[in-house]
Amino acid sequence: MRRFARIQQGAGIASIATALLSLATNVSASDEFMSKAQAVVAAATRPSPPWDGPKDGPKAQQGKTIVYVASDLRNGGVLGVSDGVAEAAREIGWKLRVLDGQGSVSGRTAAMNQAMALNPSGIILGGFDPTEQAAVIRKAASLKIPVVGWHAGPKAGADPSTGLFTNVSTDPLQVARVAADYAVVKSNGTAGVVVFTDSLYKVAVAKSTAMADVIRECKGCALLSVEDTPLAETSTRIPQLSTSLLQRFGTRWSYSLSINDLYFDFMGPALASAGEKPSGPPVNLSAGDGSESAYQRIRGNRYQAGTIPEPLLLHGWQLVDELNRAFSGMPPSGYSTPVHLVTPENIASDVGSNNVYDPANHYRDAYHRIWGK
Repeated sequence: MRRFARIQQGAGIASIATALLSLATNVSASDEFMSKAQAVVAAATRPSPPWDGPKDGPKAQQGKTIVYVASDLRNGGVLGVSDGVAEAAREIGWKLRVLDGQGSVSGRTAAMNQAMALNPSGIILGGFDPTEQAAVIRKAASLKIPVVGWHAGPKAGADPSTGLFTNVSTDPLQVARVAADYAVVKSNGTAGVVVFTDSLYKVAVAKSTAMADVIRECKGCALLSVEDTPLAETSTRIPQLSTSLLQRFGTRWSYSLSINDLYFDFMGPALASAGEKPSGPPVNLSAGDGSESAYQRIRGNRYQAGTIPEPLLLHGWQLVDELNRAFSGMPPSGYSTPVHLVTPENIASDVGSNNVYDPANHYRDAYHRIWGK
């Protein structure tokens, strides 16, 4: 009996030791996860780095006419890129037409057909999936009209499978990681998160999936819900959805992560009506494009605490440069801009009075040199 008791006691000690080792391992893994998240956020909130994009390429091709087909010009990112394209087209000496898809598949189809009727030298897709317009893009390819995209897929770079010469974008998965890491860091690993996405867009699904994965990886965080809400219907859906989420989750809903700033355009009034503080919770963060309304909210710390803006004007210039490479028979540049996070702490230095994030890295000078201007 004494021997059996000793065996049992030894087994108990071994079990406790195993449990303690497991706990130590989990604590160590949690600390490592938090340290990585802190490093990611610190890098993303630093001032713009020097120009790290292309330094050489073809000289400006002459006599070109291009068409920018916007998914929806009500979207601040899509509109901002069109401004950058217009600026770059003037500098390189090309003609530009801008067509608005008005936030619907039928509207984009009409705009794409109109673009083809103009017999352009090249087409830019502003913020929508090329598979949606596969028939028109195939026709463009048959006529040797290159098509480039902005946010036109789940990754940056060339995409022969969809007929895109290249897709210009900050890496959407890195963008998603930064937004989710910020929620983890700011909450000290305790965020209760609702993610907002739009399954109509592959890039949106890729970002929302990546954000959800980060929150699941955070041991003390909780992924409360992933809400699939069309961007084109945010004005009608988000107010009621916000009220519903407050009723479902109450104080557990401490952070929102969205694939675009547009969701928060219509969330604030609903939260205010429910008596929620402007600074949160819920704290709202966008892995989006940096709209004027988002910057206004962030400056006042009112119902949005951060956004990951695309350098919209820079991307417009890059789109024009990528078309110039296509016209010249050269491959795409392969450039993807670094991720940057705008918060109340850095917005004064990062975003000008015109409410545009425009990196001070002299990209215009770089493209002028490439084009021989």
